Amino acid sequence: MKVKQTSIPDVLLLEPKVFSDKRGFFYESYNENQFFESTGIRTTFVQDNHTISVKGALHGLHYQLHQPQGKLVRVVVGSVFDVAVDLRKSSPTFGRWTGTTLSAANKLQMWIPAGFAHGFLVLSGIAEFLYKASEYYAPEDEHCILWSDPSIGIGWPSGLAPLLSAKDQAAKLLNDAAIFT
Repeated sequence: MKVKQTSIPDVLLLEPKVFSDKRGFFYESYNENQFFESTGIRTTFVQDNHTISVKGALHGLHYQLHQPQGKLVRVVVGSVFDVAVDLRKSSPTFGRWTGTTLSAANKLQMWIPAGFAHGFLVLSGIAEFLYKASEYYAPEDEHCILWSDPSIGIGWPSGLAPLLSAKDQAAKLLNDAAIFT
């Protein structure tokens, strides 16, 4: 596995070693020992999630404040633009974002540590998005930052009118949101 830095050092891109031939391909999508050896991060994943979304669906920017989740995310069908926003007030990258295209074709994974908001925009007709979480989902602890908050200035791909859930439409601006210390 190759590890690539993003513009925020704690958010990592992981590129698995893929074995391909005329029959198809194989790769190990997660191995606890290899993850630790490659990243220096020791974590336990307690929940796997799988979503299917249509083109233009925008999820996020979600986070849990009291039960923060680290997430290892990947796409197995289609493509998304995936984003992490640093919400740790004490961090030198507080309020900054990093994003990349994750797709079934590139097989990249993104590690998003606890203390970050996460969101993604579906670029393909449909996308199947999988993520491992280091903490259980707690709906009563979920918070949401507005995807278009001008103080963050995420450079979302243009040309798509985002399809938002009611929760994401009602999201707060970063300046009004509860954040990590």
